[in-house]
This record gives sequence, C-alpha cells and structure tokens, in this order.
Amino acid sequence: MKQAAIFDMDGTLFQTDLVLELSLDDTFAHLRSLGAWEGETPINTYRNMMGVTLPEVWAALLPNHSEEMKELADTHFLESLIDNITSGKGALYSNVKEVFRCLKEHSIDIFIASNGLPDYLSAIVRYYGLDEWVTETFSIEQVDSLNKSDLVKSILEKYDIKKGAMIGDRLSDIRAAKDNGLLSIGCRFDFAKEEELAQADQVINDLIELQSILP
Repeated sequence: MKQAAIFDMDGTLFQTDLVLELSLDDTFAHLRSLGAWEGETPINTYRNMMGVTLPEVWAALLPNHSEEMKELADTHFLESLIDNITSGKGALYSNVKEVFRCLKEHSIDIFIASNGLPDYLSAIVRYYGLDEWVTETFSIEQVDSLNKSDLVKSILEKYDIKKGAMIGDRLSDIRAAKDNGLLSIGCRFDFAKEEELAQADQVINDLIELQSILP
C-alpha cells in the first residue's frame, strides 16, 4: 500500500521567521512611501496569524485599504520573500534533509501542502534542493475553497494514497489530517500553539523524531 508523508512548509520545514520580518518591513516601507501606511510594521499581528492564507493576512493587516492596495502589498511581499530566500537569508529547520532521505529509503512518498503561493514555495524547494525527495509541492491556490483539508484530499486522490501522515505546526494541518484519515503529527516549533497541538495524534520537538514514527 502506497504511504505518504505530507508536510506543511512555513513553520514546519522552513524557518519563515528569518525572512518574514524582513519582507514585511520592506512591504510596509513601500506602503509608507506611497502614503498608504503610518506607524510601525504590524509584525506581531502577522506572527499570531502564521499559517493562514495571504488574503486573510491582508484583510487583517489592511482592513481599511482598498482591494487594489491589498493586491499591491501582496505582490510586493511575495517578491521580497523570494528575493530574501534566494539571497540565502532563510533556513530549513534542523534535520529536514536527513528525514527526507530516511523516508524515501523506506519508500514513503513525500509531498508539501502549504498555504503559501506557488512561486514562493518553488523558490524554497529550488534553493534548498528539496525536489530531490519531494514528489510534488501543492499550494492552497490549487483548490477553490482555499481549505487545507481539501488540498490534502486532492493529493490523496491524485496519487491514490490510502495511508500516511500530515506533519505541520498549526490547527489547519491537524484538521487536514483528521479530515482525510491520516495520522496528525504536530510540530512544536516557532509558531505552534499548545492548545492546537493538543489535538494532534502525536507531537514532536524535532523533525528527526519522525524517523521513529513513520517508517
């Protein structure tokens, strides 16, 4: 029976906080230069929202701005993120490649399912060479509902997967696992919340622990 390990990206594989603040600062500096923002960059607000889709982010950070301005911010933010990634300012969490290598040796297919946009995800996968192990990377933009449970369902259907695990740091990852009959593994990393992790089947503090759970 084909088995899969489906990983979230931000806060699970990629240390998003290393490029997040830089890119958000850059974006709000751009808004300030246009006279569209006053005050500091709302980095703490965004940190509390990590894991949600970008439309939800801009709705919260720019509630009184036009859709056009939100789209401008979104475009600038994405460009800045990719630039910071390809400049080497980000990092993977410890043991990502070691765990991927182990999973592939045990014939477990690896996928990424993320709320991130396709170009952003591709930049990370390319820069760190993750496509050596990852079968396919999926963005939330690939499902009309923008719901991670539906995104994970589409992966299972496309690859005829009957067994596996969803590994992530937020409640949407845990729900995506449970909604699709997968083992839910919560990551107690930077953006994780204990009340959300409490709903996971298992919780890890380092990805290396997956070597004793999945194979």
